Amino acid sequence: MIELTIDDGIARVTLNAPERLNALGPDDLRRLDAAYAEAEGAGVRALVLRGEGRSFCAGRDIAGVDPATDDVPAYLDGLVTPLLHRMSAFPAPTFAAAQGASLGVGLGLLLATDVVFVAEDAKVGSPFAALGAALDSGGHWLLVSRLGPHRALDLIYSGRLLSGAEAVAGGLFSRALPADGLTDEVDAAAAAAARGATQAFLASKRIVAGLRDGSLDLWSSMDAENAAQAALRDTADYREGFAAFQQKRPPHFTGR
Repeated sequence: MIELTIDDGIARVTLNAPERLNALGPDDLRRLDAAYAEAEGAGVRALVLRGEGRSFCAGRDIAGVDPATDDVPAYLDGLVTPLLHRMSAFPAPTFAAAQGASLGVGLGLLLATDVVFVAEDAKVGSPFAALGAALDSGGHWLLVSRLGPHRALDLIYSGRLLSGAEAVAGGLFSRALPADGLTDEVDAAAAAAARGATQAFLASKRIVAGLRDGSLDLWSSMDAENAAQAALRDTADYREGFAAFQQKRPPHFTGR
């Protein structure tokens, strides 16, 4: 089950099937995509993704899947990849809180989120060695880009899972926190972002995406920064930020 609530400009999307560790079947992916579309349509200024229970998302729900008739392209190409594209391009800062297992498509959901806080004892990695399957949902890119090819293949071949603390130390995610304070910390970070200069955040989000995907190098990213700054000059938040600094008061940003 996928739940969406919107309050004070913040969307909260919850994977709520704790009895199966929030594993995702085709219908779950469609509902998750619809939740992001609804949040985007509502014009929220931040989004939080979390999983109910003891795990964030254990990956694909393979209960009842027959390998002989499994339509892998329909699941991955048809559902997972478009969802991750939508999540990555969401027009506001996005945050995730991940406890317990984040595996397979669950790891992909984190990859497609801007800021990820994980529990120190979370479990992250590739469980596919025991399934005869390959890591998917962008997992190869994430592990190789952050850990290097040798450590990535060590994890893939062995099936060893990283703790949340190890994953953050290796550069995979933002912060590792005690599990009992994880949700509060993510909510606070999202609330702060929702009060911020949304257009400036989105400019940085686009530049970071270009650097991540290899479409920008140092000089082209500098050009993108210059163009973004020139465009932001005409926003209400840019004017408010300068006025607040000059008047020695906190800024009041509206996201415009």
